[in-house]
Amino acid sequence: MSFELPSPGLGTSGNKDPETCRQTVVDALEMGYRHIDTAQMYDNEAPVGKGVRESSVDREEVVVATKVHPENLAYDDAIETAHESLDRLGLAYVDLLYVHWPMKAYDAEETLRAMDELREEGLTRHVGLSNFTPALLTEARDLLDSPVVAHQVECHPLLQQDDLRAYAREHGHHLVAYCPLGRAEITHPVLEDIAEKHDTTVPLVCLAWCFAQESVVPIPKATGTHVHENWEAQTLELDDEDLDRIGRIEETERLIDPDEAAWNR
Repeated sequence: MSFELPSPGLGTSGNKDPETCRQTVVDALEMGYRHIDTAQMYDNEAPVGKGVRESSVDREEVVVATKVHPENLAYDDAIETAHESLDRLGLAYVDLLYVHWPMKAYDAEETLRAMDELREEGLTRHVGLSNFTPALLTEARDLLDSPVVAHQVECHPLLQQDDLRAYAREHGHHLVAYCPLGRAEITHPVLEDIAEKHDTTVPLVCLAWCFAQESVVPIPKATGTHVHENWEAQTLELDDEDLDRIGRIEETERLIDPDEAAWNR
């Protein structure tokens, strides 16, 4: 891949308390994270940017990603609100700008033309997509002048996204996994058994599974001690038997449904 996306990233969805969010970003960067993910929808771009700026880590070493809200995807709105995102972040550019969902104001030709323009202007270095189907990914790739470097979707052992992971491998982009721990809500006898085998927890088994998948970059959201726990999960190595058992799980559970999402009501 021409664009290397540091793994894991720090997800910030739901972290709206400004001081907690700022400190979490600072702590994560000091710990070794080099990929911070936010969005217009998360209402926390300002503290995320403040944390990036206050960290001792050089800005050029950090991949900062944000996403254009589904309601802001008309051409003019996408351009305007991307500038507003940079103002809130206090940054001259973001490394990765996503189309958050292909819904609401999304119009493939107009939205993607705006994304190309934002990249040409230098407001973002790379373009990503989020929550697209394979068919919509193909349409977007055909319309964009910019390469698609990342596709962000919910991905964990109970939603393994086989087709989208295969698509990412075929087309050379990263699949960025949100909810990689299943929000610490999902469970399954196989995951429980593997967690016991490795003297760890089901959420960390879920994260270790993501680390083991080609092209997958997990972005677990966390605060406090969980930021460190997720970073240390890189040392948890699942063996071939573990991965085979997880791969044969037939049950699925989707945690984020756009039809039920607050912004779609």
